[in-house]
Amino acid sequence: RAYPYALSDAEWRARLTKAQYEVLRQEGTERPYTSPLNDEHRAGTFACAGCAQKLFSSTTKFDSGTGWPSFWQPLERAVDTLEDRSFGMTRTAVNCSNCGGHLGHVFDDGPRPTGLRYCMNGVAMSFTPQA
Repeated sequence: RAYPYALSDAEWRARLTKAQYEVLRQEGTERPYTSPLNDEHRAGTFACAGCAQKLFSSTTKFDSGTGWPSFWQPLERAVDTLEDRSFGMTRTAVNCSNCGGHLGHVFDDGPRPTGLRYCMNGVAMSFTPQA
């Protein structure tokens, strides 16, 4: 799939940290409880670390107990999902709809009202507090 925001591999490597590149461009996963965004509780917006597209509002963030920042709903048209059959299981991967960067996975064990848990890699996002 072609995304509106596209860079060459060399440009991505120059733009991102090694950890960000591994997650966003190579579908890696950060270790649980390593991201400061897991403990971010201020009002604000979480955005893609690759292209700065706004992804999630703090009003949909919850503590899933998994060690990764979790949300019950993304902002409208902010993410794409696709089937991920890696590691011998079927999961639903979540990517930024602007640059295609891998953010994490979505599961159906979240809270109401959606029942979804968008389990995101903190290194794949930035946070801007509400002014």
